[in-house]
Amino acid sequence: PPGHPHPPGGGGAAKSSATVSRNLNRFSTFVKSGGEAFVLGEASGFVKDGDKLCVVLGPRGPEWQENPYPFQCSIEDPTKQTKFKGMKSYIAYKLVPSHTGQQVHRRYKHFDWLYGRLAEKFPVISVPHLPEKQATGRFEEDFISKRRKGLAWWMDHMCSHPVLAQCDAFQHFLTCPSTDEKAWKQGKRKAEKDEMVGANFFLTISVPTGPGASLDLQEVESQVDGFKAFTKKMDESALQLNHTANEFARKQVTGFKKEYQKVGHSFKCLSQAFELDQQAFSAGLNQAIAFTAEAYDAIGDLFADQPRQDLDPVMDLLALYQGHLANFPDIIHVQKGK
Repeated sequence: PPGHPHPPGGGGAAKSSATVSRNLNRFSTFVKSGGEAFVLGEASGFVKDGDKLCVVLGPRGPEWQENPYPFQCSIEDPTKQTKFKGMKSYIAYKLVPSHTGQQVHRRYKHFDWLYGRLAEKFPVISVPHLPEKQATGRFEEDFISKRRKGLAWWMDHMCSHPVLAQCDAFQHFLTCPSTDEKAWKQGKRKAEKDEMVGANFFLTISVPTGPGASLDLQEVESQVDGFKAFTKKMDESALQLNHTANEFARKQVTGFKKEYQKVGHSFKCLSQAFELDQQAFSAGLNQAIAFTAEAYDAIGDLFADQPRQDLDPVMDLLALYQGHLANFPDIIHVQKGK
């Protein structure tokens, strides 16, 4: 927005004389995230100590204060469960957070609810995207296994984030007993009534003060522009690599396997021909040809199995990064708007 506002909290006169004009584009991320209202001094609310998010000066510049109690969470044993006397079935995942040691079961819809809450609450933090929801064929073993791996990547990123890992909604998701429906709903309602969202979210951010803490605005702008160019290029490159790796994996599973097995089949036919020649001195050669046929067959199987060992994990990780990269244009827009 044009102009420079007076700092928030400067009294009625200062607020009314602010030169920032209203942004008429209601679809702008800056407006939707509450950035505009915050800059105009319209954010108000009491910030409890537990809601404060501290930015500290790290070795590479400002960063979120680390979580003093780091933890991890495993996602295991996806199990098919039913309700309504077996009329509706769904998959539940077993989560075991290391800081409680208590297992809880969550469905994909619970992950989806949590993602929505966090994406709304933290307009300047990249909340990793969830693996896609698949409507049909949900109980195919491959799909369930692939989704569990995607959720495990997602969970690792969440637990390692200094802000997301400590937020109330995430902790409720990890610790509320699966059997206590009432407690789950209470925590869900509490998270949905959180007042520190939108413009008020920016009030919760506590920044470093004192010598060396002030940032040079031109340098910040230059770094943001550099980061914007980097994320755009990385997004394009990740998309291209994902496409290429996917295609290569498909060829290994189908084409490469088939070609090697064709060669194996040809050697097998040759060994069958030699078997018709019942000479004692040719037995060794017959065995060698038959062994060669089996070797080519085995190489075909190895090609088909290889993507599971290398390309699939790389593509799973790329999918997570692509989710992050899709978030950055909006986050940069909020930063630039301020």
